[in-house]
Amino acid sequence: MTQPQPHRPNDSLVIIPTYNEAENVERLIEIVLAQGDFDALIVDDHSPDGTGEIADALAERHPNRVAVLHRAGKQGLGTAYRAGFGYALTRGYQRVFEMDADFSHDPNALPELRRALDHADMVLGSRYVAGGATENWPLARRLLSMGGSKYAALILGLPFHDLTGGFKGFRARVLKSLDLGAIQSNGYAFQIEVTYRAYRGGFRIVEHPITFVDRRLGKSKMRPAIVVEALRIVWALRFGPPAPALHEVVDAPEGASV
Repeated sequence: MTQPQPHRPNDSLVIIPTYNEAENVERLIEIVLAQGDFDALIVDDHSPDGTGEIADALAERHPNRVAVLHRAGKQGLGTAYRAGFGYALTRGYQRVFEMDADFSHDPNALPELRRALDHADMVLGSRYVAGGATENWPLARRLLSMGGSKYAALILGLPFHDLTGGFKGFRARVLKSLDLGAIQSNGYAFQIEVTYRAYRGGFRIVEHPITFVDRRLGKSKMRPAIVVEALRIVWALRFGPPAPALHEVVDAPEGASV
């Protein structure tokens, strides 16, 4: 694994899991770095298309700002983020962000999400609040996504509109409080579970509108098993061991919606 130098200037880390994203990763990282005070961690699952080698070249080009974690094979989205969270906490990052590698999430929106954390512990990039949108999605995919979020929110008692999105940010104190090893899910259900645990743990969570654009390059990772896991994990969380019940949803900062 290539690592940033010890004396880094930034307090924000963007974690980007990759598998076969050779067409996207270089351009994405350059745009992320252009946003200012963000470092990047690429978590690559031994992509056969050379994504890992491109990531290593980026780390050599930006030794203080880009690091790469190479894993032996496809281990899932949730484990990639858990590894990234551990990396961020051991290196003292105070704000940690998740985003996809395929430009579904606009890296130019990162400063807005970081500003939202000035008034909250966690920010959810939301497609389904006022100002949010999806582009290039067929109706069936949009209905599946919206329905999944409503389903999870209803069963888990969560007051949020978009629980399955992967563009979000955390203050380090949220990640420190979560028992990452206890997280049960690994696919997109990971997003639901982390938000649920943070909410039940009493953290202030806001939603901020984003535009989600379906990938133009590369192949989607969505599979039926991911949907099945999300359906299962919601009930496991609902009837599993209780988490602390304290919670607070605060008014969002200017430009955001709760």
